[in-house]
Amino acid sequence: MKKHKFVKEYELKASVKMLYPYFSTAVGLQEWFADRVQSIDTQTYLFHWDNEDHLGTIISQRMGKSIKFEFDRHLNPENPSYLEFRLDHNDLTNSTFIRITDYSDETDEEELNELWDGLIHKLKEIVGG
Repeated sequence: MKKHKFVKEYELKASVKMLYPYFSTAVGLQEWFADRVQSIDTQTYLFHWDNEDHLGTIISQRMGKSIKFEFDRHLNPENPSYLEFRLDHNDLTNSTFIRITDYSDETDEEELNELWDGLIHKLKEIVGG
């Protein structure tokens, strides 16, 4: 199946230090991103949503800057899905910009926009940003 690359940026009125754990820890991700997230080891998480489990492995990480998960590589080793979160703080506006890159089988831009808008709205409610 052909993959689709979806990229969108969001602004949150919160510090990187406060936000980064929501993207890089099982507890943080479970609060807004998935129904359940279990840490298998330091690099591997089991994500549960839509009544399915998905194995996510951290393939790159820059503390306080970015994290990239590769999903279900065993299902498509030549072209695995991935999800990347990049955080960039603007000192002038005291905002953090989150750039999301979602490379997956989902090709409907409208559905992806609604999905990510909803998820980030949930995160904003949690952090107050």
